[in-house]
Amino acid sequence: MTDLNAFRQEARAWLLQNCPPEMRLPMQGDDDACWGGRRMRFQSDAQRLWLERMAAKGWTVPEWPPEYGGGGLAADEAKVLRQEMQALNCRPPLLSFGIWMLGPALLKYGSQEQKRTFLPQIARGEIRWCQGYSEPNAGSDLASLQTRADDQGDHFVVNGQKIWTSYADKADWIFCLVRTDFDARKHTGISFLLFDMASPGVSTRPITLISGKSPFCETFFDNVRVPKANLVGELNGGWEIAKYLLTHEREMIGAIGDRSVSRPLGACAAATIGVNQRGELDDPVLRAQIASFEIDEAAFRLAMERTGDLARQGRVNPAFSSVLKYYGAELNKRRYELLMSANGINALEWESDRSRGGDLARAWLRTKANSIEGGTSEVQLNVIAKRILGLPGA
Repeated sequence: MTDLNAFRQEARAWLLQNCPPEMRLPMQGDDDACWGGRRMRFQSDAQRLWLERMAAKGWTVPEWPPEYGGGGLAADEAKVLRQEMQALNCRPPLLSFGIWMLGPALLKYGSQEQKRTFLPQIARGEIRWCQGYSEPNAGSDLASLQTRADDQGDHFVVNGQKIWTSYADKADWIFCLVRTDFDARKHTGISFLLFDMASPGVSTRPITLISGKSPFCETFFDNVRVPKANLVGELNGGWEIAKYLLTHEREMIGAIGDRSVSRPLGACAAATIGVNQRGELDDPVLRAQIASFEIDEAAFRLAMERTGDLARQGRVNPAFSSVLKYYGAELNKRRYELLMSANGINALEWESDRSRGGDLARAWLRTKANSIEGGTSEVQLNVIAKRILGLPGA
């Protein structure tokens, strides 16, 4: 504990010295975040400097091994680092599907060459990834996917289509599930490939949602050549990797339940509704709803932390990510329903300067996808019933 306290002091001192003041202000939206990649355009010198300093320290991925660009921290040290960053309001230096999803899969299943090639680039924010999983006829039943990779000796040729590919139009590379055995049972004929989105034959088309904005795209593959060196794991062994990666994706999506706005909900509501003489939110019904929500939010935050601790000790059911995904998604939907209520008719503004182009209304509509993406809430409940509660199938 003494060593951990010393690390806490050292981490806080380093963050105070190296995190630019601008990077301790709340982000104003997705465009204000640093996603990295070869097409990254930094919003400021401070944003660039913060990424460079954290990457050089290995703290964009603090628990990864140093040889792959990580900080080599123990789990309890990484937890302290997260606590200190939160206490100082330090922004994440890098948001990345490579960190949240692909990186853990490569650490477990990737070849040494794949780890040496891709992990340091992910850690430094030099490569941005998208996920090629869902297809028009393979959503919840993902194993029925039909995108195919035909063996051509030293390479594969990929043909097919993916859908709901988040940020495909901005990504540098894709991690993609493809069918490589067309006679096997559907789960056993799938492989896991990595390839450059700039490859000839790859095209994307954005999908507009009811919010008027969207990170989602349709992605098309027309005779795309992929070197066999980019096959992760065994040929036809991609389903195991896919399931492992999905646990990390569901934890990532579930984390939106832990405050996705820059300040507590009660403070947001007070700024628009006002307070009474006792300093309470001047709407007793909404005040009670927000109090109930913030209790659930705090409980969920503790559940996330406890789950992380147990996972590092190997003591958590892998399917528990479905619990986090389900509850986090539903909690975020509740959050934005309350924000809309707190802002009244002003929340419905769509294009005004005052509303910054209808940020709140568009974000509220966007949350409707939280309970669909990464596996619907209904699918998560089925997983929980079967794999955690041990209930019989229908």
